[in-house]
Amino acid sequence: MSLLTKQKKVHEFQGVKLPFELIEFMKYRKWGYLFSVIVIAVCFFFIFTKGFNWGLDFTGGTVIETHFSQPAELEKVRATLKENGIESALVQTTGGVRDVMIRLPATASDAEIGNKIQTMLGKLDNDIQIRSVEFVGPNVGEELTQGAIYATLATLLMLLGYVGMRFEWRLGTGGVLALAHDVIVTLGVFSYLQIEMDLTFVAAILSVVGYSLNDSIVVFDRVRENFRKIRRIGTMDVIDISLTQTLSRTLMTSITTLFVVIALFAFGGPTIHSFSLALLIGIGFGTYSSIFVAIAIAFDLGLKREHMIVQKVDKDAIDEMP
Repeated sequence: MSLLTKQKKVHEFQGVKLPFELIEFMKYRKWGYLFSVIVIAVCFFFIFTKGFNWGLDFTGGTVIETHFSQPAELEKVRATLKENGIESALVQTTGGVRDVMIRLPATASDAEIGNKIQTMLGKLDNDIQIRSVEFVGPNVGEELTQGAIYATLATLLMLLGYVGMRFEWRLGTGGVLALAHDVIVTLGVFSYLQIEMDLTFVAAILSVVGYSLNDSIVVFDRVRENFRKIRRIGTMDVIDISLTQTLSRTLMTSITTLFVVIALFAFGGPTIHSFSLALLIGIGFGTYSSIFVAIAIAFDLGLKREHMIVQKVDKDAIDEMP
């Protein structure tokens, strides 16, 4: 039999014919809850005991813009600074390969820091130029911290309203709790590893929120569609069918995205290290939470068929009303 004429094997479940073998996800949702509670508890433990390693964007420091007469080798620049006692400098190019920005912590800042940096890096390039030296105070860092927190919270609240209006408040609640789950896990890993957190990390967190929500909405849409098409089985079974139908799409999307993120993490350099690591953690747990957190919480909150299907109104009955 050729591949073109080969038919899919049909599986029957409670009188409903399915072109796939059903996976009973909701049967194991309580194990998923237990795993999530343990992971979140461990993350909170590290967050409260170890705190975060805030980057210069949040703590303040000195920003020095330099210009090399030839393409700069960033690894040699970092090594030279480290040899001279500057351990946590952030070095990255700005626009061209000859323009390098150096960010120093506040503890390494003094009035002559520009001249000292020029002397240090003069061993690499005799014609190096210091174009600007700017000091970022701790008050600016505090404002950035508050802004990052407010941006994340505002995003979660707006997403709750969006999902609640488009679908149903139970799904909105499950979706936002799943997003909070992914954010907390990512924060916990960064706290445990004491990886420096900067504004690129905030961008990664918001990207994780959007990615995780997209996975959840795909599942929600399929559940609503199946509620309309399959009427002879219960809510749990409809959810299991929907999750099984979307599983291949979810896995393929996540795996292909992870390939790109892993490449960024391995070869992108220290500048985007925190960004790629946050995406790596968030996408992995986002795939899990869209299955075992978002829709599972909605189900346990009492999600039913009538909550997602608009009831048809009998116009004739309305006309006959006095």
